[in-house]
Amino acid sequence: MSAEFIHLVPNFWVSPQIDAEDLAAAKALGVTLVINNRPDGEEFDQPTSGDIEAAAAALGLSYAAIPVGPMGVSQEHLDSFDRAVGACTGGVLAFCRSGTRSTILRALSEARKGRSADAIIGEAAAAGYNLSGQRRAIEAAARYRAIAARTIDEDVARTLEVKALAVATPEVTAG
Repeated sequence: MSAEFIHLVPNFWVSPQIDAEDLAAAKALGVTLVINNRPDGEEFDQPTSGDIEAAAAALGLSYAAIPVGPMGVSQEHLDSFDRAVGACTGGVLAFCRSGTRSTILRALSEARKGRSADAIIGEAAAAGYNLSGQRRAIEAAARYRAIAARTIDEDVARTLEVKALAVATPEVTAG
């Protein structure tokens, strides 16, 4: 198939559908993790996830199947993506039918890390992907992160408050 790897940012490429034969070229770029964001059977002639995974393993590459279907990106997709990328020590190649879903998934992941929507959308645009229509989702992912961080801080504060109360009044909390 001879896929086109699009350099999104350092150590991260996206691509339209790849074949097993494309993986050697990805490895030569420094890719150590291949992420498949395409569900099996989306098109009649696409290679299966299992075929790509087996070829990746034969080359010593890690592989993660995180198929994003017509319902879009879920929290589970983002969590799986973050775990896979977080465990990776080299370059990442994420692919789908056109590379757009992979770019969106990374954009939402980056927003959850606190990056600005403008920076994320600009990065994608420089690589040829127009994510301006995803601005609201990217901003929502950033807000989710801020809310989650605030909630964690509140939970920690409550825990410390309860522990301080327990020390101050042991008869209230005992038993």
